Amino acid sequence: MVLLTMVLTKYALIHSFIKSSYLSDFYFSILTLSVLLITAGGYIINDIYDVEADKINKPNKLFIDKTISKKRAWTTYFILTFMGLILGVFLSIFKLLPFYSLYFIFTIIGLFFYSKNLKKQILIGNILVSFFVGLTIFLLISFELDNHFETPNEGISNAFNMLFPFWYVIGYSFFAFLTTFVREIIKDIEDVNGDLKLKSNTLPIIIGRKRASKIAFFFSAVLLVFLLIILQIIKSNILILGYGIIFILAPLLYFLYKLWFSKSKQDYSHLSNILKIIMLFGILSMLLFAIN
Repeated sequence: MVLLTMVLTKYALIHSFIKSSYLSDFYFSILTLSVLLITAGGYIINDIYDVEADKINKPNKLFIDKTISKKRAWTTYFILTFMGLILGVFLSIFKLLPFYSLYFIFTIIGLFFYSKNLKKQILIGNILVSFFVGLTIFLLISFELDNHFETPNEGISNAFNMLFPFWYVIGYSFFAFLTTFVREIIKDIEDVNGDLKLKSNTLPIIIGRKRASKIAFFFSAVLLVFLLIILQIIKSNILILGYGIIFILAPLLYFLYKLWFSKSKQDYSHLSNILKIIMLFGILSMLLFAIN
């Protein structure tokens, strides 16, 4: 999903507005590989700290201490994360944007502490991991924008044109943030039994499953309003409007309906999968910009 998001953001969304890229295919590959390695490391460290909870919540999806040892998992985590950091720092320095190294450093530190203890705290971990998902999209436009303004002989009009994909990317980042945030709450409700054993302070443990479900419903409604505003803005484009209604808005309405009446662990697992599908169709909508 991360790879698909970055590829479509660059080659479908940004390139539909700006034909000449300011981040070459080679440097884009370095950026993408860096993000993928850090993301993979984040999944591993999360699984390492989730072993005891996963024995209860997801016994059929347990890999650490079952498929591979915890020691080997730690080694793999450090290798992948270090490689991702080196590539990210290299790209930032080579592109004369050393400050951008902080993106990668902050993400690595954030993912570590999220997995270690922040995910056990009410909403803090949910917000953090949702922020990182949105950052994946925003990071690419940041490199494109800064490299654009540093490129000589480019007129002000071309620089102004970059604002169009910039705001679209912001919109997609917000979409990714909200869908991930809602899904994180849903996952906390789904995994409440294992989290109780670890004495976590997640939202459903503090206020109960039903109230946590209503909070998830509220932010899903915020997402719905956001999508309605976007569809209102692009209503003149029939193709994008029809796609948004059929593949994003309709599944979200179905999700809201199911969320209101959900009670069991299986119900929330189903809801989590629906959000994955909504996010996938949301990202795939970038292709429509290239077509148009």
